[in-house]
Amino acid sequence: MGRGIGEILTFAVGVAVSPMPIIAVILMLFSRRARVNGLAFLAGWVVGLAVVSGIVYALAANGDAGSNSTASHGVSWLKIVLGIVLLWLAARRWRTRPGPGADPDMPRWMRSIDGVAPGRAAALGAALVAANPKNLILTIGAAAGLAQSGLSNGEVIVSLIVFIVVASVTIAAPVIYFLTGGARATARLDEAKNWLRANNATVMTVLLLIFGVDLIAKGITLLS
Repeated sequence: MGRGIGEILTFAVGVAVSPMPIIAVILMLFSRRARVNGLAFLAGWVVGLAVVSGIVYALAANGDAGSNSTASHGVSWLKIVLGIVLLWLAARRWRTRPGPGADPDMPRWMRSIDGVAPGRAAALGAALVAANPKNLILTIGAAAGLAQSGLSNGEVIVSLIVFIVVASVTIAAPVIYFLTGGARATARLDEAKNWLRANNATVMTVLLLIFGVDLIAKGITLLS
């Protein structure tokens, strides 16, 4: 079981440290239906992680990635390719970062969060897993790595649960803090949102570089 958790832990931390979803959930907590939307966004996020990781694991496991050397090498090459994509995204993010003193542009969907219904909040939470390149790549890497490790079904289930829990900590924490922290929580969350917005490009570039290199290293190690 420890091997499975070790396989997914880095990926889970990478998904958890995602400025855009954290900003989005904080904006949900400032919307008209703050309590319901915050919980709906968290539920959508968790379901998105569970669905993507479950599908990828099932596909890789059905291909005998844990016992078939050809399939295992295929997963290793997939990790290398995904790592290269993350490095490319890091370079792109750095080139397109706002200039000094410039106000960062936020996606149009963020400007409409105030009036969203709970169903759309949940869909947005799921979309920020499945449609966010970094989070999608890291979730694929975690699930494919589990399939490649040849663990038992019970060990895989526990490892996937740990992955989802760790990857959801930074989304769940603002929601819990908002529900229990009162006016002080609102002020602190607003400060956190503003900091993440101002430093999004730098944070994302560093994260993409770190996890891109990590994926490539894991893929090469298993090929050698």
